[in-house]
Amino acid sequence: MPDLPRNKVGLIACSGEELPEGTVTRRAVRKVLETLRPDDTVTLCLPLFLAGGEGERAFARYYPTIAVDGCDKRCAALATEKYSAKPAASVVVTAVAKESGCGAIGTARRLDESGMRLAETVAEKIVEETDRLLKRKPKDAGRAAGREKL
Repeated sequence: MPDLPRNKVGLIACSGEELPEGTVTRRAVRKVLETLRPDDTVTLCLPLFLAGGEGERAFARYYPTIAVDGCDKRCAALATEKYSAKPAASVVVTAVAKESGCGAIGTARRLDESGMRLAETVAEKIVEETDRLLKRKPKDAGRAAGREKL
């Protein structure tokens, strides 16, 4: 078995580079990785995962993983389940957008203000799931709420 980190949650983001929702997934995951839960999360590369990256697949097989998908196709979640295990949690940007009443969010290359707020909201959802999976209370309400800019 590969040498794997302890007490971490894997985040696997959508690769939908042609869709603004894909951009939202990657911005939100980066926010969680770098600012909100840097000690609790690692990223899994979806293209490497699909290409047979054993380290990526092993992590998702043995540790909780959150799939962050841009749309209802749920490519990240389906790939994780097919090659490793069912994700421990799933966040779908289009569902979060609908819940929050978010309209147009810009383009894949440039999110507008609404798109940036949506990325913050998605990051909050990822943090909630991370804390739940690690059986922790939110570390810091300000940080958990994603108050820092992306």
